[in-house]
Amino acid sequence: MPSLPLVSAAIMGGYLAAFLYLTARSAQAADRPVWLFSMGGKQGLPALLFRLCFAGALLYPALLAIGVEPVHEVFDVPTSVRGAGLLLALVGGLFGIYAQHYMGASWRIGSVEGHSGAIVDTGPFRRSRNPVFVGQVAMFAGFLLARPDPVQLAFTAALMLAVWLQVRIEETVLARDMGAAYQAYRQMVPRWL
Repeated sequence: MPSLPLVSAAIMGGYLAAFLYLTARSAQAADRPVWLFSMGGKQGLPALLFRLCFAGALLYPALLAIGVEPVHEVFDVPTSVRGAGLLLALVGGLFGIYAQHYMGASWRIGSVEGHSGAIVDTGPFRRSRNPVFVGQVAMFAGFLLARPDPVQLAFTAALMLAVWLQVRIEETVLARDMGAAYQAYRQMVPRWL
């Protein structure tokens, strides 16, 4: 049976591979840039936090798998809880990828005025304005449940902060770019679930 760190690294690696593939596909379909973090605005901190979280969530379990254990777990949790955490991480990652796929040519990484895609209000976006972020938070919460230590807690907290900051930026940009159409969508669909 594979070790917990190997399974965690595989989930994160699979998520990142799908994320990058779908991002490249969306860029081709949109025929314009989809990576908007570097185009300005106040996105520097969330962009940095996202990069650190995703790189850390891939590299940290890989280090653990080869025997480098910089921090001992704070809580000794039963195997069933660890398994539930990994299942939550997998389901969260799959849901995030499903929502990203559903956005198609409207997918963007970051948000800058004048570069918004069309409003997607069907599928998972009928229930949440931010289902990709919901999936990412669930994935990191699952990793924390599977290995409750200060490093994983820091990654999860940093991801939640990045999501919180980025959602506020995106909502401001979308309100300016799309006006009444976005306001109507905001009134019909909750931010999270």
